[in-house]
Amino acid sequence: MRKRLTTTIAAGVLGGALLLSGCSTGGDQGHQGHGSSSASTPASSDGGMEHPMDGGPAPAGIEKATSPKYPVDTEVTLTADHMEGMDGAKATIVGAYDTYTYAVNFTPTTGGEPVKDHKWVVHEEIKDAGDQRLADGTEVTLDAEHMKGMKGAKATIDSSTDETVYMVDYKADGMTMTNHKWVVESEIQPAS
Repeated sequence: MRKRLTTTIAAGVLGGALLLSGCSTGGDQGHQGHGSSSASTPASSDGGMEHPMDGGPAPAGIEKATSPKYPVDTEVTLTADHMEGMDGAKATIVGAYDTYTYAVNFTPTTGGEPVKDHKWVVHEEIKDAGDQRLADGTEVTLDAEHMKGMKGAKATIDSSTDETVYMVDYKADGMTMTNHKWVVESEIQPAS
């Protein structure tokens, strides 16, 4: 039993090290697509910043929607244009949540041009947000890591919504985005 446990732990550590080394090949260019060194990280339409191919898990404390219009595993068509190739892309719902969702203006902590009207950041991704919806114009600190230079950035709330917000998997320009954060209900339509 002890030998099997030691072997299992060693395999897990080795697998984790291989996974981490494979993900670090992108250097400062953002996370590269798995399986292809020529795949690039998609640029967003909000200043050219790049999103990782995998958005990771939903933030702690976010409430799952009790009866979303588009339940998990629903095939949909995106109408949002947050990133190149997104508008009209086929997608699968991987999470549906009830929270406040904000469009924000911020300057990346890594420098560069300010990002205007970044869609979207949820309430749980704002440091010390409290329980109430934040008013337009409120200055906040972002706790989101959707793209390089976002976490810890000072931001201003541009607008907000209480629509159901979704995490989606979709393909655009030959790349697969998983756990993309976020798309609100009005930016989705049934798959055609």
